[in-house]
Amino acid sequence: MTTPILELALLDVRAGEEAAFETAFARARRLIAASPGHLGHELQRCIEQPGRYLLLVRWRKLSDHTEGFRGSAAYQEWRRLLHHFYDPFPEVFHFRDTGLGGPPPEPGGAA
Repeated sequence: MTTPILELALLDVRAGEEAAFETAFARARRLIAASPGHLGHELQRCIEQPGRYLLLVRWRKLSDHTEGFRGSAAYQEWRRLLHHFYDPFPEVFHFRDTGLGGPPPEPGGAA
């Protein structure tokens, strides 16, 4: 079984457009959620910089995002709804779990 992929994007929304962005995202999220390989997503808003958001998306495999979603009609609608809010346009990164998260093992226990 492949390890799921975590997509990370820092989204800097133009000042004063945060409420409109959140409204648009509420509509757009169904598009990504319906994409094959989508395992879940969350949108977090930064406390220190209220115009900055963190988008985390879990994918079954990298190509579900890079080829599947980005190559779909749903992505074109996603772009139409959201991309005009960003300044600058966000970089997107993909991560694979190292297995080193969580609490450390108990002393004398198996690693």
